[in-house]
Formats: sequence, structure tokens, C-alpha cells
Amino acid sequence: MSETARQTPMTAPSSPGRDQQSQGFLLGVAAYAMWGLFPLYWPLLEPSSPVEVLAHRVVWSLVVMGALVVLTRRTAQLRSIVRDRRRRRLLAAAAVVVTVNWGGFIYGVAHGLVVETSLGYFINPLVTVLMGVVLLKETLRPWQWAAIGIAVVAVVGLAVEYGRPPWISLLLAFSFGTYGLLKKRAGADAIESLTFETMVIAPVALAYLVWLGLAGRGHFLGHGPGHVVLLATTGLVTAIPLLCFGAAAIRVPMTTLGLLQYIAPILQFVIGVAVVHEEMTSMRWVGFVLVWVALVVFTADALRHRRRPLRESAEAAAV
Repeated sequence: MSETARQTPMTAPSSPGRDQQSQGFLLGVAAYAMWGLFPLYWPLLEPSSPVEVLAHRVVWSLVVMGALVVLTRRTAQLRSIVRDRRRRRLLAAAAVVVTVNWGGFIYGVAHGLVVETSLGYFINPLVTVLMGVVLLKETLRPWQWAAIGIAVVAVVGLAVEYGRPPWISLLLAFSFGTYGLLKKRAGADAIESLTFETMVIAPVALAYLVWLGLAGRGHFLGHGPGHVVLLATTGLVTAIPLLCFGAAAIRVPMTTLGLLQYIAPILQFVIGVAVVHEEMTSMRWVGFVLVWVALVVFTADALRHRRRPLRESAEAAAV
């Protein structure tokens, strides 16, 4: 029996106050808005290549996250991850997957595929649910199957229109879904888990940057102090939205965060169409509209089934 169901009429379930929820909502909006504006940030790092930018992001993220671990006194939690073989393996795998995700996003933005990157994050919730069916043997409700079916039709239609599967979208959706699954199984908090993940990848990233520098192919130096600062801030750009998200997650319901997550791909889509001026043919519009319909169906079903147990718990508490 859930903790809520065991409440007596005199002890209502505790929840954050209205001010806390308002702060959490604003922090959640800020986190997803910053992620949504990433397509405007990465082009500022040219002439660095996507792989060089990725390497800098990993290295500087380790610097920032390491400092956060010390400042927030979470070194004991980080050491517990290092000592735990199972979590160490899961988070090492997560490190590889998130690196692929970061690299895919930076590559997509650098090659004028911002709309396609937004599609990846639009379909990510549906891909995550589908992975739950395949990997965790979860059972879907009829409307969830309907949403996935609509999304599959949309992706097939877009593949026909593009003349190829939307590889960037699929890469981002499946890598992020896999990352979430690995993180859930690891059960580690955001700060120390991301710190460990960057610890795993940073040696490779740093070696690559050193090689670029020795080969005279690096762009960290030689393009002015502004370029140095921009590359160095990739760590902050990674950490700040994460901190905002973490603060929001403890202040607002997960259903609210689930709705806020669409802010990021909406902003990315708008940037791709209005700023980058990517071509949107009629077929592409149809494909995206189908994806949005699938998300409406999926979200409405999730909210309906979210309210039902809450209502039943409230009725049980009133007896």
C-alpha cells in the first residue's frame, strides 16, 4: 500500500508550498528553455569542429561538476559510486550513451539539422515508453499504443520525404531514452552521477584535445580570448540547466515536468524554422503535425491515469 493511502484524515499528504511550487515551475521552465536555446549557442564555437566542441564540453563539464561536488559536500556520494561495482558499470555505460547524445546534437546543429534534432526530443517520450515495453516487459494502455503508432507513421513519412531515415532524430531519441534507463537503474543523484560520467569520458576527450593541439589542428587558442571563454563555458552551459532541473524536480510534480519537457524541442523547432530558415515542405509539416498529435494523445492519457490514482487516494484518505 502506498504511503498516501495510509494517511489518516488528520494527516494529509505533505507537498511543497505554493511558493516552492512556483519557484520549481520557473526553474523547470528555465532549464528546458536553456536546453531549447542550445542551437543558438553551439554555432558560436566555430571554427571548432563538432568533435572538438564535444571534447571541450566533456572536459569543462568535469571541471564544473567536480567543483560542484566539493562545494555541495557530495564527495562521499561520489566515492560510494566509485566503490559500487554495479552502479559504476551502469554509469560508465551512461557516460558513453550521453556522449553520443551530446555529439549527435552538436553535429546536427553544426550541419543545419536543427529541426531534425527537435524531432528527436519530441519523440523521445514515446521512444522511452516503447523501450520500457521491449526491455522491461511493461504493458501499454491502448491510447499509448495509438500514440506510438501515430509517431511511427510520422517518422516513416518524414523518412520518405527526406529520402533517408531521420538518423539524427532517432539517434537523439534512443540515446537519451537509453541514458534515462541506465540512470534510473543506477539510482544516483544528478550531480555526482554526471561527475562520474564525465570522469569516465574526460581522459579520452582530453587526449583528443592534446592531440589536436600538437597536430596544429586545435582551435582553443589562436582565435582570440572570446573563443577561449566560449569553449570554457561549455561546462557551465551543461551544469546550469541541470541544476535548475534538479531544483525543479523536488518542488513540482513529475507530471508538470513531463509537460515542461516539450519547451525544449518547441524552441529548437522554432529556431530551425525562423532563425536557421530550414526548409519545411508540406510533407514535413504533416509529419511534425502527426508527431504533435501523438504527443497530445500520449500526454492526455498519462494525465488521465495520473489523476485517477490521486483521486482514489484522496477518497481512501477521507474514509
